[in-house]
Amino acid sequence: MAYQGFAQEYLGMPAVTRAYTTACVITTAAVQLEFITPFQLYFNPDLIFRKFQIWRLITNFLFFGPLGFSFFFNMIFLYRYCRMLEEGSFRGRTADFVFMFLFGGFLMTLFGLFASLFFLGQAFTIMLVYVWSRRNPYIRMNFFGLLNFQAPFLPWVLMGFSLLLGNSIIIDLLGIAVGHIYYFLEDVFPNQPGGKKLLLTPGFLKMVFDTPEEDPNYNPLPEDRPENQPRDQNQNQQQHPQ
Repeated sequence: MAYQGFAQEYLGMPAVTRAYTTACVITTAAVQLEFITPFQLYFNPDLIFRKFQIWRLITNFLFFGPLGFSFFFNMIFLYRYCRMLEEGSFRGRTADFVFMFLFGGFLMTLFGLFASLFFLGQAFTIMLVYVWSRRNPYIRMNFFGLLNFQAPFLPWVLMGFSLLLGNSIIIDLLGIAVGHIYYFLEDVFPNQPGGKKLLLTPGFLKMVFDTPEEDPNYNPLPEDRPENQPRDQNQNQQQHPQ
């Protein structure tokens, strides 16, 4: 029963959230089982551009460290806020959601070229949290039963929690910065006087990820109309008895 419940929950996840969280879990499991090592995954511009180890552009977003509190903490937040975004403000807009992934990953990678950052998955999670929090400003949050605050403060609370754990806050600041850039270009600037939408999802992403809506004005050909479809043999026999 527990397995069936887990399977239903897993299959009920929206596509992008399911794909990303699954990739993160599989990557961590592969490292834990020593099929691969973190040295094969981390972001290294020299190995990417000189040795053509292109996979590092993706794998550095998939590894959150060995199994432990930090890993599960990041997975919970990644799953929760990625899913709420995909089922909320991006419902029916999978291509736009994928484009946000690509845009955020591109900006973080550019920053990674000039900083000694090896894994950017946590920054990506903070970006998702930031965008969700700005689009849901009136939701009240509770952090471990200790703090009550409005949703827009959540990324800063998480950054403070990282600081208490002794982690560097550069990754958190990067996620907040990239999240704010996306939020400003997508939600703020287009609504300003003289503003316009700058982030346009490429057409090929819409072709791949978005199911075309049925045209309400579509008029089927006469041979495709239900009343003109051939009836089954039993109906013909009833209408034309031998």
